[in-house]
Amino acid sequence: ELVVQFQVLNQSCQCLAWKPRPIGVWGAENQHVVAGYSDGTIRVFSVSRTEMELKMQPHSAALTAITYSTDGEMILSGGKDGLVAVSSPRSGMTIHVLADHKGSPITVLQCTRKQYHDFGVEGGELWLATSSDRRVSVWASDWLQDKCELLDWLSFPAPADPKGLDLPPSLAAFCPWEQGALVYVGFGMQEEALFYSLRKKQVVRRVSLPAFATSLSLSPAAPFMALGFHVRLLRLQPCPAGDPQDYAGHDDTVHLCRFAPSGRRLLTASHSAVLVWELTG
Repeated sequence: ELVVQFQVLNQSCQCLAWKPRPIGVWGAENQHVVAGYSDGTIRVFSVSRTEMELKMQPHSAALTAITYSTDGEMILSGGKDGLVAVSSPRSGMTIHVLADHKGSPITVLQCTRKQYHDFGVEGGELWLATSSDRRVSVWASDWLQDKCELLDWLSFPAPADPKGLDLPPSLAAFCPWEQGALVYVGFGMQEEALFYSLRKKQVVRRVSLPAFATSLSLSPAAPFMALGFHVRLLRLQPCPAGDPQDYAGHDDTVHLCRFAPSGRRLLTASHSAVLVWELTG
């Protein structure tokens, strides 16, 4: 059942994110969605009031990735030109523009809570940015104190880009079940998922894959990865080891995997199909 619909004429919505809810708060009263568009604008929509609450334009290029900070107080957005903007939905002001990935489209932005002493840097939040040139930057931030510090810079090797081939995206995610680790997939020397330790500053584990992944999601409830592939395949991979489970059913490249916050369901999408999977056991 379609519950609510927002339309923006003559613009393509390229990315969106739900505003995180305070712990223990449920219901639709304060649900918000932020969306990034092809003209560089960001729009915040209230689901309960079915209206647009805010429009900002922190980018001059099309947006390619967007997320909220873990407390919902900031919006992080990335553009096709590689710039990352940090904006306040309260004031509508852009407070930071980071040019470290300039020249390569941002493919992923993700935030996670951290402890101040975890990595010897100040800040209550870690976040990462991934760009299509196989680079990942990891930052520690304290938005209230206006602090944003680069913690790590990862660059993954790959063979010379084959001309004319549609390369898989560069994707990274913090590992929910392995503190201080992130997982990376993308075009590289091998078809694999890499586990990188932020403490050891090195790749600590490699998981072989049947092809280069086109989508990635890590379960928040159990040590499982969901991976999508060009070959219409969805793989559920137990970690650190175990036999993967492969599923067909898609009509095209599986370009989106997303675990529900409970970890009990998985949503996947291909060209013209959205599938919802129930995880049992």
